[in-house]
Amino acid sequence: MPDNTSHDSSDRRAETDGGMAGQPGQAHRNTDYLNAEVNLLNPSTPFMRDHLRVVWTGFISWAIIVFGPVLLTAAAPGVMTTQIPVIGFPLHYFLVAIVAPGGALVLSAWYARKRDQLDAKYGIDHTAGAGSAGGGEDATAADGGVSE
Repeated sequence: MPDNTSHDSSDRRAETDGGMAGQPGQAHRNTDYLNAEVNLLNPSTPFMRDHLRVVWTGFISWAIIVFGPVLLTAAAPGVMTTQIPVIGFPLHYFLVAIVAPGGALVLSAWYARKRDQLDAKYGIDHTAGAGSAGGGEDATAADGGVSE
């Protein structure tokens, strides 16, 4: 398996070849993820390394968005509570009430976009075979009924 540590962002568009996945997609399909070692500090596959990088980046961003205003208020209570009003509210209230939930929405959209990019990079298609039980049988719906 080639070492993909450079993460060159040059335009490398994959051409379709009649349904066959490229090298990253084939490597993904040939990896036994149930028996692969899961180590958060040193993942065993390129997909896991890239996905973990996205997860850690999102986690650190979330921690700063959520705990940043609280720590700033503890460190500089005068500035955060009385000296900088925003729309008539103290700065710490505005950051916790508006910026933190808005930041969570932005992080959710960012994660979904990054995960879609990873899926495209590694040739993962969530629509292929979705809802089928394999073997041509009717698939059972999640609520216990039979899908139509």
